[in-house]
This record gives sequence, C-alpha cells and structure tokens, in this order.
Amino acid sequence: MIVGTAGHIDHGKTLLVKALTGIDCDRLKEEKARGITIELGFAYTPLPGGGVLGFVDVPGHERFVHTMLAGAASIDFALLVVAADDGVMPQTREHLQILDLLGLREGIVALNKADLVSEERLAEVEREVRTALTETSLAAADILTLSAATGAGVEALQRRLVEEAESRPARAHRGAFRMAVDRSFTVAGAGTVVTGVVVSGRIATGDTVIGLPAGTEARVRAIHALGRPAETAEAGQRAALNVVGLDRQAVARGHWLVAPDLAATSARFDARFRLLLTEPRPLRTWAPVHLHVGATSLEARVVMLEGEVLAPGESGLVQIVASTPLPVRAGDRIVLRDAGGERTIGGGTVIDPAAPQRFRRTPARLATLAAMGEPEGELAVAALLELEPGIVDLSGFAAGRGLSKDETQGLIEAVAPHLVEIEGRQFAASPAALDGLGAKAKAALAAFHAARPEQVGMSSDALRLALAVRLTRPNWHAVLAMLAPRGEIVLQGGLVRLANHASSLGAGDQRLWERIEAAIDGVSRYRPPAVRELAEATGQPITGVRKLLKTMARMGTVVEVATDRFFLRPAVGELGRMAAELAAASPTQTFTAAGVRDRAGSGRSVGIQILEHFDRRGLTLRQGEARRIVKHPDALFGSRKPR
Repeated sequence: MIVGTAGHIDHGKTLLVKALTGIDCDRLKEEKARGITIELGFAYTPLPGGGVLGFVDVPGHERFVHTMLAGAASIDFALLVVAADDGVMPQTREHLQILDLLGLREGIVALNKADLVSEERLAEVEREVRTALTETSLAAADILTLSAATGAGVEALQRRLVEEAESRPARAHRGAFRMAVDRSFTVAGAGTVVTGVVVSGRIATGDTVIGLPAGTEARVRAIHALGRPAETAEAGQRAALNVVGLDRQAVARGHWLVAPDLAATSARFDARFRLLLTEPRPLRTWAPVHLHVGATSLEARVVMLEGEVLAPGESGLVQIVASTPLPVRAGDRIVLRDAGGERTIGGGTVIDPAAPQRFRRTPARLATLAAMGEPEGELAVAALLELEPGIVDLSGFAAGRGLSKDETQGLIEAVAPHLVEIEGRQFAASPAALDGLGAKAKAALAAFHAARPEQVGMSSDALRLALAVRLTRPNWHAVLAMLAPRGEIVLQGGLVRLANHASSLGAGDQRLWERIEAAIDGVSRYRPPAVRELAEATGQPITGVRKLLKTMARMGTVVEVATDRFFLRPAVGELGRMAAELAAASPTQTFTAAGVRDRAGSGRSVGIQILEHFDRRGLTLRQGEARRIVKHPDALFGSRKPR
C-alpha cells in the first residue's frame, strides 16, 4: 500500500513519516537548510506479514502544489496532517480538494502537535477538521491525535496503517504497462534510472518499454519495487527501473514509460469534469488552465461540450486540448488549476482519450460519450453498437482503455456481433447496422451502374460519401469487408460494384482496346510502350488513348505502374513472382533492380518504374541497392505464370 501525506506547510508531514519509518524524506541540501519539503520524498517500512508499506511525502507550500499533485496521483491511502496549533489552513483545504478530485476514498487525519495545545484547542481543531472533510471523499476518515515530535500516538497510527495495508485485497494488475515518471537520474556503472508509480499492468526485467513523449525504445535491465530489488513491478507499486537505451536527458517528471503497443498519444481528450463550488466564476469555453494527470503538468484549454459555461459546483462533459500529446487512457483522473497555476479549480475523469475536433458537440457525439462512459468494456461496446453507425473499432477501443493483449482478446471474444480483422485491427458491427448499410450501399451502386454502365464501379470513398451515414474510412473498410462475403457486392482493387454488374466498352472503344492490347502484350510484354507511343501507333489522340487505358485500369485489366506506363495485370504479377524467385535464390533473401531487368528484359528505366510501383504497393522494401520481398505477389496481382 502506498500512503501519501497531504497538508499545509510546517504541519509536520516529513517528521511524522520519519517517526513512522525512521527515514528522513528531505534529502536535498536546500530542504535541510530551509526546513521545508521541496521535492517528493519516499520511504518504505516492512509489514509483519511480509509486504511493504510505502510513503510518498509531498511538499505543503502553495508554490509546490504541482509537485504535491505528482505524488498524490499515485497513492492508495491518504494521510492528511493538520497541526493542532494552526488548525485547518489554506493548503490543508487545497490538498483535501485534490484528494477528493482524484477520487481517493480511504485515509486518516493525523492531528499533529497535540503536545503544544490544550484539550479545548484539540477539540476545537477536530471539529474544524470534521467540517472541512464534509462532502469530500474522505468525509468518513478517522481523526487520530498525536505528536510526531514526542512520539505520542504515533504507534497507534502505525498500527492502523498496518491493519489497512494487510486487509487490502491484492491490487489487480489489469491493463498494459504504464508508469508515470516523477524522477530520473544516472547511477555510475548502471546508467539511467527512472522512478514512478506503475499506473497499470506489470513490467519485468528484459521487457521493452517506450519513453514518451520522445518515443524512444528502451529495455528494462533491473527493477526495484517498493524499495527492494525485484524481477517484476505491478500496478500500484512504486518502482525504479534501470533502463538501457534511454538517456537521462530524454526522460523527466511528467513523462511516461509504456508498453510498446500502448504508445499512442493524443492532445485532445473528452472527460467528465467538476468545477469546484469555491470557484468565483463559471468556466467558459477555451479557458486556459494547467492540466495535471499522473505526474504530468502542462498548459491546456477547456472546451464545453454541453452548453457554453460550467457553473461552480456543476459537472459536465468537456474536451481538454493539451499543449503536448499525452498517453492518457479512459478512467484516468485529471486535476485542473487556473491559468496562473495558483489554485485548483476542479477535476474529473477521462472518457475518450482520442477525441475528435469536429462534430464534438453534436447529439450523436454526446450519445457516444455516454456509451463510452460505461465502466465495463463489454457493456460500453454493446451500447456503442446500438448507436449509429453501429460499427466499433474494437482495437482502438481497447487501446483507449489501456487493455493488455489478453484483455483485448477477451473483449473481442465477448462481443457477439459480426467481427472482421483489417490490417491487424478488429472491428465489430451489429447485425441491424450491417443489414442497413448493405441495403444503402446496394442502392447507391445500382444508381451508379445505371448512369455509368461502362465503369467497373464506384471508388470506395465515393460510395462512403454517397451514404446518408457518417462513417470513418477505417469503419467503412470494415463494413465492406463484412459485406463482401455475402456475395452481393464485389471489391475490385479500389472499386466497389454489384456482383451482377459487368462493365462494357462501346464498339469504338472495344476496337481501339484490341489494338492497344496487342501492342502491350507483344514481345515487349515487360517493356510496354508509353501512352504517347501507343497513340502514335494507333493514330489516335493521346488524350483518347490515355482515357481508355484509365478505364481499363479501373476495370482491373491493366495496371498503371508509372505515369502513362500501363502493364497488363498478369504481366505485373509475373514480374512480382520473378522478383520473389530471385530473392529466394539469394543468400541474403534480397534481389536487385539489375537482376529483374536482366531476367525480364525490361530495360533499366522501365525496370526501375515497376520496382518503385512494388515499393509503393508494399510488395517490396528497398534496402540500399537491394530489395526484400514483404508480401507474396499473388496477394496483390494475378496468378498467371511467367511465359
């Protein structure tokens, strides 16, 4: 269990932690000289049952509230310290507000310096504290009277903390690994060490992590969890990771270490936010604020999603536009302070970590946020499938919630509707939505075929925009992939057509095509004439020849591998297989442009054009002067064998 101190400056937080653990958390020379806490301090003490009780000691000065937030964001249990001689002070109230906004519901109040005041004063301050706790998440917290200086009452507090720690159930290490960084330094002979709290998941020695925002990959060489050497660190634990590949200068407080598949960031996220009742005025759209999430503190703006203002004491949906992209996830707690960073104004919970800029206030968008607000993933997906358009990017949804690979697979298996995978991403659709979109698509295609019978079909994007439903490209591609197996529509290259539609050329175009086909399928099959040469050979205007070849490309008969250079589709497939055979025969599994040129007799310039076409299509990957096969050519082109 991680215990975090809170309270006004000079109320004895650091001395109390020392009395409980024997460790002085003030480690800086300046802290010793000034007698105040400036940086976060950490202390650990063993539990009788074999566990560890950890303490995060935070500064109490109003100038260091941002540091207090970095520490408070990661604690399990609050230790609010109030000096009996001073009573409830400004930072007592602000720290209490912060604990409330972070949703911390477990804690104890230590009424310190009891040796300095009378019994009457103790009773008065206890009433004052109880009033301050009213209507906060710590309203039911016990108040223990003690003196960190004399030790009176400290043992009773220690017993309570041990009881709380040992009665807590083990924290589930759900989600993919994320760690909010609050410190980094260099150790001679070891390299960079990064400390912070594991927000979700678990990490083990040898694992790979990504440092954000730099995006640098690193390997975990060694781990200390709760002050001890360990092989793993789990959600809820403070950890120090010795990482290889990440310079000390590239990671600092406010940065993150995340699992490689959780490295997505966004500068825009939607949240449910509560403005504190103590605020003197309403919060308006585009108000500048300081955003705190995890150990991160940065400038941001607030956009109202419901109405134009948010009154003090009210909650509402807002969009946070941060100055720097962050790896926030649904469920993360946020705290906002005013533009000058002088006072806390409110806080809330992230709902959608990758929010859109357009249509963010529409009824449809607000309904989507209501569905996404369901705490259980399966219920949230079910609610989203009930909304138009009835398509859910399950992979994106899982990433937004920070789910691990196993949790993502479990979510996918729990979803009953139609499923499809496109380029490694899973999508779901409700049966009703798929039927409705299929009917709309068929109607739009029928109208298109009637108006333009010579064309193979509509482009995928044109068909998407012809429907009266707003769909993102990824969602639309998923819909097409689900509809195609029904046999009513056909995907042909980048075009979509009805299964019973066959494009046809006019008599004049058909005669011209026969002459062009003979010219590009002759002895120079792998070095076809350019459009200009074909126009000269057929005696036709170059614009007419080009237009006909573009039509044949849409029909899938030819492939334009470079501007005005058209190959018959089977010839392109044959060249792809030649390249694959050359690579397979090479010890390095690569091939060169010269190898393809010599085998096909295509000539240097045309050979380069076809290979660059393969690069663009993702068939090959260029590595210096050589190329490597990435996809089998039959996946992209026809199956006709080389002649």
